[in-house]
Amino acid sequence: MLDLKFLRENPDLVKQNIKNKFQDSKLPLVDEVIELDKLSRACKGEADSLRASRNKISKQIGALMAQGKKEEAEEVKQLVAQNAKRLAELEALETEYSEKITKIMMIIPNIIDPSVPIGKDDSENVEVQRYGEPVVPDFEVPYHVDIMEKFDGIDLDGARRVAGNGFYYLMGDIARLHSSIISYARDFMIDRGFTYCVPPFMIRSGVVTGVMSFAEMDAMMYKIEGEDLFLIGTSEHSMIGKFMDTIIPEETLPQTLTSYSPCFRKEKGAHGLEERGVYRIHQFEKQEMIVVCKPEESPVWFDKLWQNTVDLFRSLDIPVRTLECCSGDLADLKVKSIDVEAWSPRQQKYFEVGSCSNLGDAQARRLKIRVNGKDGKYLAHTLNNTVVAPPRMLIAFLENNLNADGSVNIPVALRPYMGGKEKIETK
Repeated sequence: MLDLKFLRENPDLVKQNIKNKFQDSKLPLVDEVIELDKLSRACKGEADSLRASRNKISKQIGALMAQGKKEEAEEVKQLVAQNAKRLAELEALETEYSEKITKIMMIIPNIIDPSVPIGKDDSENVEVQRYGEPVVPDFEVPYHVDIMEKFDGIDLDGARRVAGNGFYYLMGDIARLHSSIISYARDFMIDRGFTYCVPPFMIRSGVVTGVMSFAEMDAMMYKIEGEDLFLIGTSEHSMIGKFMDTIIPEETLPQTLTSYSPCFRKEKGAHGLEERGVYRIHQFEKQEMIVVCKPEESPVWFDKLWQNTVDLFRSLDIPVRTLECCSGDLADLKVKSIDVEAWSPRQQKYFEVGSCSNLGDAQARRLKIRVNGKDGKYLAHTLNNTVVAPPRMLIAFLENNLNADGSVNIPVALRPYMGGKEKIETK
């Protein structure tokens, strides 16, 4: 969410940012906020004047009563009553204007970084760099579910009977591989100085609206009926929420946390849930990383975060590339975002396995995450990035480590988590 003062002083810049994100329908909102802000400030000015007058008149009544001038005092009391009625009206208007302004400001997108490429959607994202040499083996790479079934490692039919489409059972070596990757990712991030955390898997509505846009919320979140609770779509939501309504001592920054959690997503409007696979699903597990830092440090942390994901995938012999997300592909709270994509030998193309985002002070403003600095209080910057998110990551892992005989190599880094196995064999 933008600072109202910034919008008031830079309406043209805010409008251009909306155009750059191809959200022209939101352009009238800028003028609407400016008009509401004028009314709100005028209302507040009149109310403040009446409050000051009330205090002055109260003293005057006391003086008149002390002098025995009861009639004059009664006349003044009537004026007080009239002012009180008007003040009540103004206070109601203040609340109304404030609520309207906040509601609109929650919809106006954050100002994107100048380095973000301008484009309408993800088809115009820009490749930044490739890491590792993509390999297409001289044998056919099966569909990922077919690979898993050779290990008796997946049961989609059973999951469909129990929960419907978009769910799965992982079994045996594939389930162990899944858990090993999560454990390896946890230790990988701990070794890089991040504090490990297991967060709440449900959050209140105030946290949801603090960390994401309404459009994202509607498309992603599962609501717990009868309670002010939502299942998390990703652990960064509860991780950032940990700092809401707090004042953080500047000397304790940056706060760097890595978290494990299950994630639950409606995937509203998404294609692929009817397919026989685990690429797009309602439930998965994830290792995440978040940073809360000083504003001037967030660009440096942004580069560190996506590099962590690249390094983890390369340590498991998986080629990856980074993509700079264009303006139209950025969620409204994001300043800048880079996707990490893994190589798929079967499809002979890259696919998304993680996303790194700098949200500037947008989440901090909504959640009131402030820093107590030597020159006063200010809003923190927040960032998040996927370390790894099986089972999607399993697709990349299995395809890139598959042998012609159907066995799958276990990279050296992962062997301690797999009981020392160098490969897993089909059943």
